[in-house]
Amino acid sequence: MLYPFLSIRFFIFKENIQLTTDNRGFKYGDGIFETIKVVNNKVVFWEDHYFRLMAAMRVFRMHIPMAFTPEFLEQECLRVVQAQSATAPSWRIRLTVFRADGGTYLPTSKEVGYVIEAKPLEDAIYTAKETYNVEVFKDYYVQKSMLSNLKSTNKALNVIGSIFMQEQGFDNGILVNDDKEVVEFLNGNLFIVADGVLRTPPLSSGCLDGIMRKQIIRMAKKKGISCMEEKISPFDLQQVQEVFMVNSIVGVQPVSSYRRTNYENSLGLQLQQALNDSVSSTPDA
Repeated sequence: MLYPFLSIRFFIFKENIQLTTDNRGFKYGDGIFETIKVVNNKVVFWEDHYFRLMAAMRVFRMHIPMAFTPEFLEQECLRVVQAQSATAPSWRIRLTVFRADGGTYLPTSKEVGYVIEAKPLEDAIYTAKETYNVEVFKDYYVQKSMLSNLKSTNKALNVIGSIFMQEQGFDNGILVNDDKEVVEFLNGNLFIVADGVLRTPPLSSGCLDGIMRKQIIRMAKKKGISCMEEKISPFDLQQVQEVFMVNSIVGVQPVSSYRRTNYENSLGLQLQQALNDSVSSTPDA
């Protein structure tokens, strides 16, 4: 479907996709995206996703069309789900916004296009694997900058790291920055638990400004759990009781082991349950 007055392309069926070799997301990673969960025809944590998307578009110097209201984009996500021939307990939505074709490093336009994709998920609730082994990825580093906080389509580090961890038999990898500080997992934010205190790397370390990261911090504060945003070293990972990964699709994934350290998972699973209760009990989840 074409909205010529907005210079936006919207694709709902794969056979209608008209991306060209001049697409700037393809050529330069000149795009941003949101990974969103839809449960029972509700877009989960939509407000946080929407405002993060708008903030990223501003940083990327993209024109934000007048039609890009929270209501419009939310309904577009739901339309994609409703158009699927299959049914599922929940859906994984990817909303990708990219700059219009044209130019080299210097674009010829600030207008945007977007694509929304929907993939079925097996469970309506957030679920975690029982065994989850991880390792630190040290071949390349995350830069400590605002760009690292954004969910852009430039994910070379995450792709290379994911391939490496699969080859080595690990479930996930932990990224570090140029100062050798722990930043995040390859596909989610990182939390540790030491003596009942929840800790996560600050945005200044270069981690993604994750939606689920926000929810866990808010939830911990509501439950009276001490939660701190502070620097974490790889050495710290071997001195704590729990480590877990969070993202918008899985929720909370406790880590079983890192090197010779085995972890508990009591607080991680407690937060996972609270997260499921929160989503299922919220009318506009």
